[in-house]
Amino acid sequence: MKIVLVPVDFSETSLHAATYAAQLLTGHLGITMVLYHNYTKDSEADEALVTLEILKTKLVQKFTIDIEILSYKEDDFVTGLERAVRHRNANLVIMGITERSALGQIFLGSNALKFAETKSCPVLIIPEQAIYKEINNALLASDFKNTYISTPSEPIKDILKIFRPKLHIINVDPTHYISLTEAHETEKATLREMFAIFNPEFYFMRLHDVDEAINMFAEEKNIDLIITIQHNYTFMEKLFKRSHTKSITYDSNVPILVVHE
Repeated sequence: MKIVLVPVDFSETSLHAATYAAQLLTGHLGITMVLYHNYTKDSEADEALVTLEILKTKLVQKFTIDIEILSYKEDDFVTGLERAVRHRNANLVIMGITERSALGQIFLGSNALKFAETKSCPVLIIPEQAIYKEINNALLASDFKNTYISTPSEPIKDILKIFRPKLHIINVDPTHYISLTEAHETEKATLREMFAIFNPEFYFMRLHDVDEAINMFAEEKNIDLIITIQHNYTFMEKLFKRSHTKSITYDSNVPILVVHE
């Protein structure tokens, strides 16, 4: 991973996410954090660059990280962010989310979810109340269906290699019984081989509510990062519809990494 794009609209939510990103990436050589802002009027261009430079200066004075700035004129936030990702060949986007602030909800709340749906690149969503912690425990939610094809292992491993957390792989299915089915055992073996360098531990929860299961597990195991895969089918698609994703990201203080299939 070389380029991490952090969109900011200078709201408290986005500034919190930018600070969190700088803390998360500090000391990791070879990674450049790009502060990105999109404006809608030509008259805002100069002010945007000045404000970005001020933010950059504050962050580099506090954290050991390479930071660049980028600003575009674009009426639509998500479209502009997609363009910035392409132009900088970004490997990851880190952005905030909130439901308390009207401004944050418009720019970095619903748009965080909209951008995740574009599948432009992995996006790390930072909840408003998230307090920075080292990533020691990561949770990967999987539906255990066609995992060899549907699990984007390389982008996930690229991020895990940076932080080297303990990896917990969880499957939530109301049909689970005492022993796993042959199909589940096969998919488990595939995932174990796929993420062998992280020596993953597996958990199978017999619950109907995926959101509740993930939040319960995250609290019990002191999870520092939740990883979810956005499919075009299976129950994970439901997880990323507004009502489901909102309940996870807004109710949790744990950063959520969304990786598309």
